[in-house]
Amino acid sequence: MTTAAIPVPVPIRIPIRQILPWAVFTAIVALLMLYFVGSAQGADSVIHEFVHDGRHLLGFPCH
Repeated sequence: MTTAAIPVPVPIRIPIRQILPWAVFTAIVALLMLYFVGSAQGADSVIHEFVHDGRHLLGFPCH
């Protein structure tokens, strides 16, 4: 009887120095998007219409 070894996948280690700049960039972009979603108040605003459902999802009143 023969047995075959099943290879176990090993996760790739990514150094924190490579992740940190992208994490900071993503956080800044997310905060800017949250600001614009919260500050667009006009019914004729393109931003307001584009993110209308997202505003309600995040709890921002708009009507």
